[in-house]
Amino acid sequence: MKLKVKKLTPDAMLPHYAHPGDAGLDLFANQSATIEPGAFALIKTGIAIELPAGTEAQVRPRSGLALKRGVTVLNTPGTIDTGYRGEVGVILINHGPDPFTVAPGDKIAQMIVKPVLSVDVEEAETLSDSRRGEGGFGSTGMGARPDNATEGPRPKTEDQRP
Repeated sequence: MKLKVKKLTPDAMLPHYAHPGDAGLDLFANQSATIEPGAFALIKTGIAIELPAGTEAQVRPRSGLALKRGVTVLNTPGTIDTGYRGEVGVILINHGPDPFTVAPGDKIAQMIVKPVLSVDVEEAETLSDSRRGEGGFGSTGMGARPDNATEGPRPKTEDQRP
């Protein structure tokens, strides 16, 4: 399967796998920018892509940037649809305490190419029952024990009390 990549600027870097067997292709900045703590910015890569039919690209954070600098991809995973031909951009957010400077050639994210299923949308008057039902947003609880799955917050332990 081939991923076609067009350089939009001569100094843009093609995405590539850092190691054989890696899931993500490294994406590289094609501009300089400083992102202040709490701020976010669209970082250009200088490339456009043509994905194989039936796929999408997911733009995901780099674990090293997140751990060492507090910088991640804001809309993770960012989706690139198969028909998009514009410049690939990465929205980075700085959750760290210090300004984060991006330079051309810096690894800023990773891109994973995944198959996509298409569905036919059908309006329905009713939906089948399920064990979960309408439970969402924390409905399974916070702990690993099934007996506290629907309980509220746990009482503080001795080492958590002021």
